[in-house]
Amino acid sequence: MADNITPAEPERIEIQHVLISFAGAGTRARRSQAEAAELATATLARARAGEDFDALVRELTDDSPPGIYRLSNNGVSPASGEYPRNRMVAAFGNVGFDLGVGDIGMADFDPRTSPYGWHIIKRLS
Repeated sequence: MADNITPAEPERIEIQHVLISFAGAGTRARRSQAEAAELATATLARARAGEDFDALVRELTDDSPPGIYRLSNNGVSPASGEYPRNRMVAAFGNVGFDLGVGDIGMADFDPRTSPYGWHIIKRLS
């Protein structure tokens, strides 16, 4: 196992996300921050209720569909097509690596750790 990885965290993950952003957060979104917060909470509930995650991405994301990223953990050399965890916003990687396969979670907006808005994240592998 590579250095700097807790035993509970995998070396690599694949995740898919829906980004719910707002005006002024560095995306083309036009909704207010309050509207984005409400939409993010509703989207998380829909995803956890079993709605098709791909469909939610296509319908709602302020990122580019399909919103799938392969990440390598800290201390692990990234393979082709992978992003190093420390090159993504902190909350995105933190939530992704904490999820079990098939689980869905949310990285809340935070100006330091999730500056683009809310990320509803599903761990694929």
